Amino acid sequence: MEKRLYIKTFGCQMNIRDSEIIEQLLAQDGYLAVDAPDHADVIILNTCSIRAKAEQKVFSLLGQLRDTKKQHPTLRIGVAGCVAQQEGDQIFKRMPHVDFIVGTQQIYQLPEILYRLNEGQTVHEKATDLDNTFSIPPFQQLLTNKTTPKASAESGLKRFVTIMQGCNNYCSYCVVPYTRGREISRPVTDIVEEVEILVDQGVKEITLLGQNVNSYGMTNAVADTPVSFAQLLRQVAAVKGLGRLRFTTSNPKDLSEDLMRCFAELENLCPHFHLPVQSGSNRILALMNRKYTIEEYLQKVETLRSYRPEIALATDMIIGFPGETDADFEQTVDLLKTVQYHGSFSFKYSDRPFTRSADFPDKVPEEVKSERLRIFQNLQDEISLARNNDYLGHKVEVMVETVTAKECKGRTSTNHIVHFVQPRDTLAPGDIAHVTINHAGKHSLKGLIT
Repeated sequence: MEKRLYIKTFGCQMNIRDSEIIEQLLAQDGYLAVDAPDHADVIILNTCSIRAKAEQKVFSLLGQLRDTKKQHPTLRIGVAGCVAQQEGDQIFKRMPHVDFIVGTQQIYQLPEILYRLNEGQTVHEKATDLDNTFSIPPFQQLLTNKTTPKASAESGLKRFVTIMQGCNNYCSYCVVPYTRGREISRPVTDIVEEVEILVDQGVKEITLLGQNVNSYGMTNAVADTPVSFAQLLRQVAAVKGLGRLRFTTSNPKDLSEDLMRCFAELENLCPHFHLPVQSGSNRILALMNRKYTIEEYLQKVETLRSYRPEIALATDMIIGFPGETDADFEQTVDLLKTVQYHGSFSFKYSDRPFTRSADFPDKVPEEVKSERLRIFQNLQDEISLARNNDYLGHKVEVMVETVTAKECKGRTSTNHIVHFVQPRDTLAPGDIAHVTINHAGKHSLKGLIT
């Protein structure tokens, strides 16, 4: 009998990819993924705990599902991902209607867990072990299984491929090493095989994923002769038929010259780089345990632009880290003005469990954090608009992602969203359109096919 599965995903691209893996795993047992929780047989919240707000959203939704469970007692409700790993049994205590908790390394156990629950062998299931000897299963085999669900039109064009998980950096504010474990690099052969399968299935763009892709191969590179991330990137870029290649995310301290050179040498490597800096103050960076200075960061930005002048740079910024003074914040603003990022993700600092910064003194008042974030984001909006205005009158290549009766939408290789109207109904998702930009906004561009 067909069973219906609903997955709600919170957080980063890694969680999005993990949800795809969960969907593929359970498809083998007859679960059909649906877009809404109504009448689902299994609901899984795949969670993020990088910030307090994301965790709060999870528990709020779990609270709403309490009545749903009362109305449908056979419904299975599970929590996966980083909140599951972080909170463990506390989830059962706060939300006793939850049936199972599955940590970041244990999502591959879900078919067996659901089987035991459905057969009445257990009442609750928890799998949250983090094992330093863990190896990422060769889940590229799931892609060739006939029961694997079809991707949507847009996700069928672009797919994430996990190359590693975990992190060894232990930045003082970050919970990831405690929820994802130590760095584990996936074998090169598995990665390349997965990319080849996806490209054969019509995927045009691949994004390689890891908590810190720059350190790929440095630790626990199982079943292969260790290679650097730059060497892996070259092997993946060489897969026949791959149109576009991206990766995320990167720690500046591990950004090598060889990797930066790839932007000049690999034709299908998109000139778009997300390089999180987190603060513009060396004093705050030291407190964060980031292990680089602003001077070193700026030198790498200069080198990247020397190899690929048109590269679009984005970053992450934490505003209001404990001890951040007005002078520290001004240095962050100065960095934004200097680098002129095309875009950034900026957030107010929040204490996270297990992290050293949670015990740091001199916490910044909430109203100060809010005002600093407002100043930073307003300046970023101004810079993003100015950057986008540079494209006015220029012809860009856009990979079409969606086509409606009103317009087409796609992205440039620099990751800019472009809206345009096609003169005839000739374009389909995956096609490359040449668009001349005639309007620039803060977050997207508009143009005409020429």
